[in-house]
Amino acid sequence: MREFNPFFKKFSKKQKRVAVVYPNRYAGGITNLGLQRIYFEINSDEDHIAERFYTDVFEGLRSVESGSYLDSFSVALFSLQYEEDIFNAFRILKKTQFKGRTVAGGPCVIQNPFPFVHLFDNLFIGDAENAVIDILENRSVEGLFPGSLKRRVVDLDSEMKRQIVSENAYGRSILIEIGRGCPRGCRFCIVRQIYSPTRWRSADEIISIAEENRKAADKIAIISPSPTDHPDFREIVHELKSMGFEVSPSSIRADKFDEEMAELLGDVRTLTLAPEAGSERLREALNKGIDEEDILNAVEMARNAERVKLYFMFGLPGESYEDLDQIIRLVERVRDAGKRVSVSVNPLVPKPHTPFQWMPYGGDWTKDVLGNIKEMRKKRKYLISKLGKIAETDVESVERFAIQTAISRGDERVGDYIERKLTLARIIKSDLIEFLESQPPDREFPWDAVDMGYKKSRLRKEFEMTLKRLEIET
Repeated sequence: MREFNPFFKKFSKKQKRVAVVYPNRYAGGITNLGLQRIYFEINSDEDHIAERFYTDVFEGLRSVESGSYLDSFSVALFSLQYEEDIFNAFRILKKTQFKGRTVAGGPCVIQNPFPFVHLFDNLFIGDAENAVIDILENRSVEGLFPGSLKRRVVDLDSEMKRQIVSENAYGRSILIEIGRGCPRGCRFCIVRQIYSPTRWRSADEIISIAEENRKAADKIAIISPSPTDHPDFREIVHELKSMGFEVSPSSIRADKFDEEMAELLGDVRTLTLAPEAGSERLREALNKGIDEEDILNAVEMARNAERVKLYFMFGLPGESYEDLDQIIRLVERVRDAGKRVSVSVNPLVPKPHTPFQWMPYGGDWTKDVLGNIKEMRKKRKYLISKLGKIAETDVESVERFAIQTAISRGDERVGDYIERKLTLARIIKSDLIEFLESQPPDREFPWDAVDMGYKKSRLRKEFEMTLKRLEIET
């Protein structure tokens, strides 16, 4: 593990030691700019000092900076990016017998804090910028629970310009968050609700961050759920390239990729696209906003790209094997364009705060939980057998994503099972099975108690419209 632009701070006995814990691998944690911001704010305060923890560095039990054990810190801040991170977090706390104060935040807490209420002293819901020290001191802060159940939202600012640069998924690169939230309305995606409103970082600020870190790397990764939707995206990329940087967006909207952008991003070797579904009817139901022609045009125009990475889902409402065949046909067409293709296919998790929060895991209202699980396993096997012949293929586990669904849609009861290692078998044999079932229209969800700034009735209308379009009766 080699880092550039490291942040050094001399330790004093007067300082309160804070552990910033990413309960997953270093490669993912170092690309998390939210964690970098928290680390920066703590170490910018004379009364506190922060050190980082990752599961693949000393098993998450000792810090990167000094090798100190977790139990020598006063406060531990956990970032839960993925539902299964909670298992690592619980393991770390139990193994170190940590006695200090614990606080958890991140997207899993924002979407639904209640599965974690018995596992941490506090939960933080929303954006933590400029509030980290208040959170550490347990002061009254919007989003800090117990206390507030209102999501904290802030403007993107320019206070943290320098960052720790390391080898990451983009290679040795400077990471710049150019926007937070997403202006799109994909019905399966939680981003538009938990990070609304969409906020864009100014072009001048982006250039300033690049200039500040110029000596650390010659590549910049532009980070956002939908970076090409930035109103000044082309101008930003052009300016960064004129400064001598290689530029790599985290993803590209197929309908935004034209000849001009292809030329602008000409040195991109991997084109990443997310069709999500193979058939036009399911993409319309998802409100994805792109069609097959957009995808194939993007592939054709990405002449310098040696590899195309495609993301799909299965277990969608109204899905048939013909829809799965459409995934296979689309992958074949991309391959036939002369590209090396890799495909990632995930089961759909019907997330809170989305129009799909009422649907069953597996997407079939005519089946019970076991029936949906059985059918999902068949679909997974089918996809692997077909896609594995034409592309590098990764089709995720039905069981793992069922567990993710139960955690994301659960309540306080989930926490009791976390301690006993939650499995699909345990979910099915317990009262947690209800979180894999379809939900009644009038259901009061646990996360309804959080003020997210939107009307639930709007999601319900979108859901009913989708069912009508797909001719599904519930």
